[in-house]
Amino acid sequence: MAQDFLGSGMKFPPSINPATGRFEVAAGYESIKESIYLILMTQKTERWIRPDFGSSLMSYTFMDTGATMLNMMSRDIAQDLMRQEPRISDVQINIDAVSKPGALIIYIGYVVRETNVRDNLVFPFYLNTTWEEPEEGTGSAGLEE
Repeated sequence: MAQDFLGSGMKFPPSINPATGRFEVAAGYESIKESIYLILMTQKTERWIRPDFGSSLMSYTFMDTGATMLNMMSRDIAQDLMRQEPRISDVQINIDAVSKPGALIIYIGYVVRETNVRDNLVFPFYLNTTWEEPEEGTGSAGLEE
């Protein structure tokens, strides 16, 4: 009963419970984490009914990973989350640019407003995702012809 204010909704990504045949539901603190993930994975203006929903995270994909860019990125993420997720406060963003080559590891710390419980989420943001060409003598699916 104490976590009713956190709400519940369809789990993301959508999945079906094999026992009941119904969509699985996320509730409580899991619902908040999924909401944060959806905000970060949705580019602003991607949803035409709610163009202000989402974050500007993808606009940082091809930028330099210098200190200025990382500070701008962490500020933007914190503002986007504070504006769009009313169940959290005191959002703190730390970005690790060195531990994983080609990726930024974003540590998101926040406080759940109603319970005053500190929680966190680790979000990997990949900078260099490339498609590898198949080897010579193989078809486009990587199988021999």
